[in-house]
Amino acid sequence: MQVSFTLDTIHEAARKLWEAAGDRKVFAFHGPMGAGKTTFVHALCDVKEVTSTVGSPTFSIINEYAYPGGQLYHIDLYRLKDEEEAIRAGVEDCLYSGNICLVEWPERAEGIFPENTLSVHISVTDPSTRFLQINEK
Repeated sequence: MQVSFTLDTIHEAARKLWEAAGDRKVFAFHGPMGAGKTTFVHALCDVKEVTSTVGSPTFSIINEYAYPGGQLYHIDLYRLKDEEEAIRAGVEDCLYSGNICLVEWPERAEGIFPENTLSVHISVTDPSTRFLQINEK
């Protein structure tokens, strides 16, 4: 799946990603700093009707949110050095919990992700437009 979006159409793009994901639970968000990964995760949470306040987990590493279907983890690996540090932080437990996991900066610990992880690549098209492409891991 490929889709371009702006802030005005971000929720439509988020709905398309949920539809394309099927039964996958783990999403790895790739993209450069400032590409809009966190903003897109917020839109995904809005579409899932997350009832908790959604914030960036850059410093906490893992944020857990409630939504009508259960629990959802928003994970940011940017500050971690390697897979061992991710495991110590509890990331692996989240990835294999059966709950939805939305992970930013997955390249910091690629080896711990489940086989059926959905890779989501976000790139900047212009100052107001982003391009999203999803691939199987």
